[in-house]
Amino acid sequence: MAGSDNTQARSAAGLGGPWLMTAVVSIATFMEVLDTSIANVALDNISGNLGVSIDQGTWIVTSYLVANAIIIPISGFLSRVIGRKRYFVISIALFTISSFICAISTSLTMLIVARVFQGIGGGGLAPVEQSMIADSFPQEKRGQAFAAFGMVVIFGPIIGPTIGGYITDVISWHWIFFINVPVGILALVAVITVVGEPDALVKETRELRERGIRFDWQGFLLLAVGLGGLLIMLDRGQTEDWFSSNLIVTMAILAVVGLGGMVAWELNHDDPIVPISIMANRNFAICTMLMTVLGLLVFGTIQIIPQMLQQVFAYDAYSAGLALTYGGAITLATMPIAGMVTGRIDTRFLLFPAFAMQGVSFWWFGGFDLQSTFAAAAWGRFLSSIALPFLFIPISTVAYVGLKPGESDKASSMLNFFRNLGGAFGISLSQTLLARREQFHQSRITEGLNGLNPVFRQDLAKLTTSFNGSKQTALGVIYGQVQQQAAMLSYIEVFHVMTWAVIAILPTILFLRIASGRAVTSTAGH
Repeated sequence: MAGSDNTQARSAAGLGGPWLMTAVVSIATFMEVLDTSIANVALDNISGNLGVSIDQGTWIVTSYLVANAIIIPISGFLSRVIGRKRYFVISIALFTISSFICAISTSLTMLIVARVFQGIGGGGLAPVEQSMIADSFPQEKRGQAFAAFGMVVIFGPIIGPTIGGYITDVISWHWIFFINVPVGILALVAVITVVGEPDALVKETRELRERGIRFDWQGFLLLAVGLGGLLIMLDRGQTEDWFSSNLIVTMAILAVVGLGGMVAWELNHDDPIVPISIMANRNFAICTMLMTVLGLLVFGTIQIIPQMLQQVFAYDAYSAGLALTYGGAITLATMPIAGMVTGRIDTRFLLFPAFAMQGVSFWWFGGFDLQSTFAAAAWGRFLSSIALPFLFIPISTVAYVGLKPGESDKASSMLNFFRNLGGAFGISLSQTLLARREQFHQSRITEGLNGLNPVFRQDLAKLTTSFNGSKQTALGVIYGQVQQQAAMLSYIEVFHVMTWAVIAILPTILFLRIASGRAVTSTAGH
């Protein structure tokens, strides 16, 4: 295969071989992926401690996501210009230093600026690691190698809410950032010691510099404007009431103009900073679509399941995160299995049932009611998590089939970009649906709560008596029950929408080019 002919020449395996290299670079990526979800559960505490509203505090997450998303598509270019290992080391150092500044921040402005630099540093970690793995293992062993990478990318967000909730409740929100400092230092030393920079990449970087580095400023600015507008629109849309807000209208215009202009510019540029042309490879294009849906489902549910457990069932942050962790622990067991069977079994036979299992999980959550238990939530997450490795690893593996030597860095940056973009869409879609449908159900339920309803009059009288004649307290209790029931109904509907999203994506899998249990090289990649 074209993508594996030059594996030895481009291998990042230095001291100790490719498996030790994979373990070492995964430390930094795990730190970054964990941090993506760990800060979400601490927003209330951070906002209160810094003396700002929760609405203002959400910029702590938004600033990181925007900076991270802008860097990911250009990480392949930066690794070629700077040198892959050197760029990886710089990214770790920047992420670690920024984490320390986040931890000692005394104002919202200081924290947001530090989070921007943290996002810039974190944006280069996962794509570069994926590129190193793709170049260091022959195609028949990539599935097993991506299993290790998958443990980092998938399991990190699963345990993030639990760790974040525990640290915030028991110690302080500052420590969700302080904890990155020793881990970052360890990763930095290990990467410098273990990871190698192959002669082929050193030569490419030297030749690129000798020819003169032509940075595509126009493409980068269009990308930054378009992505920034899109992500801010998705993140703030529901809070700002979507297109009734001037901010959202402005962001939507910037997204359309920026991303549309970027695509037109990059397709006609000799040395584009965003490798859009790689989408001409049929398998890769389908894999980016599947990865986008995977990001939508994974990040969307990681957000709304703990949120449902806290809002409807009154769990604390730690217990809500624990339900995800218990259910998601099976991922560690199935990840190596998925790595072994990927490449030996027709990829479609892995992806189709794995996506179908996601639908079963969402349908399970769609059957929840106010009496559902912690065990039911953990089992629902179990059904989803057991199949995730059989999605992530085959998609990551087959995406590189048919690509030219040297395109792995471009492919990894695009795959990670679309996974994160799908996550942004998933979170935005779920939050918008939740808010709109909760308003609808609350309105419908309260229509029947009036003096003409004998059941309502009877329940109100009983509650008033139990509260020593306080009718206002009784009405407050009833209103709380209405809110709880409306919220439960809205969560059920969101899970049903996700079920249908899974069903809609299933036919796409059939268009992957597969033969004899292995993906065939796409002619579009040559």
